[in-house]
This record gives sequence, C-alpha cells and structure tokens, in this order.
Amino acid sequence: MNQYPNPNPGDPWQQPGNEPPGWGLPPEQHMGGAIEPYQAGTGGYQPPVPQVPDEAPLLTIGDIAITQNTVVTPAGRFPIRGTVWTVTDMSRTERNTPTWAVITAILVFWWTCLLGLLFLLVKEQKTHGHVQVTVQGHGTYHATHVPAVSPATAHQINEQVNYVRGLAA
Repeated sequence: MNQYPNPNPGDPWQQPGNEPPGWGLPPEQHMGGAIEPYQAGTGGYQPPVPQVPDEAPLLTIGDIAITQNTVVTPAGRFPIRGTVWTVTDMSRTERNTPTWAVITAILVFWWTCLLGLLFLLVKEQKTHGHVQVTVQGHGTYHATHVPAVSPATAHQINEQVNYVRGLAA
C-alpha cells in the first residue's frame, strides 16, 4: 500500500496548473542601498529626547539623586519643591565578647588567675540592618534602603535628609 496519493488529473491532491507544490518561490531579495542620514522635516521617526537641565547632583541618598531644583529617582524626575522626606532607622548595633577572647581568658586563667579575666573586657561591635529613606511629591513615591555599616550611618543619612528638606522648603 502506497501512503502517497495517486497524482491523477481528477485527484484533489494534485496542484493546479502544474506549479511546484508549496507556497511558491520566495520574493526577490531586496539588496538595499546606502544609509541615508535623518533629515528634519522628512517625516521619519525621531525618538523623543527629554529636555534635561544640566544640573550637577548635590548629593545622592541610595538611588535618589538630588540637584538644586529636582529629585531624580528610578520612578521619575520631579521638582524638589513640595516634596516630603521620611527617614526610618532599621539598623541595630550589637556589642558582645568575641569567641577568641573567651577562649584566651579560659586558657590564661589557669596560669595567671585573675589576669586572664581581663580578656573578657574585650568587646566587639557589629551593626546590621539598613536606613530607609522615602520621598513623596508630585504624585510620585519612592523608597530606598541604605545599608548600615556603622552606628554613624543613621546620623549621616539624617543630616543629608535634613539638608534636602531645607532645599524643599
């Protein structure tokens, strides 16, 4: 048994007009031409170019940049006048005795008695968390998190935000 249809003239599988089967030959290839520069007024596509004033950033807080007159965030650019700034300190600082000091105090205690206990006075300070800064104004809200690397990080961010609040007033 043959799985292909019989190409008789009355067969519905026969191509009309003795043309090759399929969709036909591909269209002629366009060879192209020289690249022409864009000329204004020709009706071509020109991408929109935002008019950005040439202001240098005064400071940045996380991913928020502040210039003399504007706030630049990933959410957009808007005037600094009328913005509301909020700072939330979500960091914590822990002080504890490191493991090496406890082991040294135990080992030295057996030879020098009370002198080994002085190693227990050694303290180690670690800061974890972040400081959250939010800006809200002109229909836009943006929050950024600045990692806290020391206890002074929250104080430094507060000072920067107070400076920006002065610009916004």
